[in-house]
Amino acid sequence: MTNSDRQGRSLPALAGCDIDALMFVAEMDGVQLDHLAVLLGVPVERARGVVLRWRHLGLAESARLGPGPPWIWATRPGLAACGLRYAAGPPALSRLAHVRAVTAIRLTLQATTACRRARACWRGERRIRAAGPREHRAQAGPRDHLPDGELHWPPGAAVSWAGECWAIRAELARRPVARTSEIMHELLIRTGDYGDTEPRPAPGPLGPGRVLYFCSPAALPAVAQARDQLGGLGARVEIRNLPPDAGLPLTPRPQVVAPAGQLPAVSSARR
Repeated sequence: MTNSDRQGRSLPALAGCDIDALMFVAEMDGVQLDHLAVLLGVPVERARGVVLRWRHLGLAESARLGPGPPWIWATRPGLAACGLRYAAGPPALSRLAHVRAVTAIRLTLQATTACRRARACWRGERRIRAAGPREHRAQAGPRDHLPDGELHWPPGAAVSWAGECWAIRAELARRPVARTSEIMHELLIRTGDYGDTEPRPAPGPLGPGRVLYFCSPAALPAVAQARDQLGGLGARVEIRNLPPDAGLPLTPRPQVVAPAGQLPAVSSARR
């Protein structure tokens, strides 16, 4: 079967669930098989069958790129089937740990009761970059720190934070407190979309209502200190543990177990 034959069969051969899952994979830059199984709500072996079908249709590829299960990523035809114009290819080896952590965060957030009922929408880093001015797509500017994702709550949702945008960041390693505080501040004062050359100094409808930091034990102390340096603005920064499945398999990670439908939390008390 030629590539053109496969592309012609792609969309009719995909069920709605498969299309949503392929879109998820494309937006995350790639996912590991165990996370795909969580997304689909099926055992790993059934998820493996979905991947085989995608590969047969030319929509995705998979390979072992590091520890744990194989990674899956969308091919050029797969991206086209999703209506996306991202670069095709596997996630960079240097970003595997980060991509997995952000995927775990997204899955955890989207599994919460509030998220499901409100139909909150995720906007990932790839989409944020693609939506910005051309000169900012390859690399954000020095004053343009991008979140790893955003969670957008519809204005009419039955939650007290309806209409808010939450900026999401995953912190796996400790970084200087001053640098972390600078990033927090710039995310919180944003009033336009990413790529604006001169962000205005007051929160507005397009800026995040809050910033959620999901931290490893190594990163948490610096993130907490950085939040404290923001004064009153720091009240809009929430710090949480990384989900228990955020680490690459076969690497040590804290076993933090959250009740079903809830986020893993850490103390919000000031230090």
